[in-house]
Amino acid sequence: MTATPTYFKEVLLLQPEKNTDSRGSFTEGYTQKVFAAATGQQLHFCQDNYTTSNKGVLRGLHYQLPPYSQSKLVSVLEGRVLDVVVDVRKGSPTFGRHFSQELSADNGLQLFIPRGFAHGYITISETSLFMYKVDQYYHPQSEGSIAPEDPELGIDWKLPQSEWILSDKDRHHPLLKDAPLFDYKDAPYA
Repeated sequence: MTATPTYFKEVLLLQPEKNTDSRGSFTEGYTQKVFAAATGQQLHFCQDNYTTSNKGVLRGLHYQLPPYSQSKLVSVLEGRVLDVVVDVRKGSPTFGRHFSQELSADNGLQLFIPRGFAHGYITISETSLFMYKVDQYYHPQSEGSIAPEDPELGIDWKLPQSEWILSDKDRHHPLLKDAPLFDYKDAPYA
């Protein structure tokens, strides 16, 4: 597995090793010691989540606030998504900026998203199967969110807003300026 820093040094793009032969392929998607060596993170993921989505389904932008904040390791098992990460650490030099990356079953890329970052994705293929590992259980009272169409963020979701499919909950997220946020001085967030 190789780990490459993204626009945010804390957010890492991971490429697991894929072994291919005449039968097909084999990939270790996650091995704790390999993940720790590649990322420098000693996390204990407690839950795996899977979502299936049709083209245009946009999920996000979500995060959990302390003391129930989450780090995530995300990947796509079928299809393609545009994955987006936003720095929501008030006071950070990169506060309010975002990074996006296409994740797909074909490219096999994974994205490590530490605490302090909002996360969302949109399915850009006909369907997708998305998987994410988390190191903290879901805690609804600690949930934070940001509107994906917030003009301050300027995210290009690769599909026009008229094609987005959002849950009722995701249609009513606040703008970044009105959202509850992390405090950068409380770092580290991994």
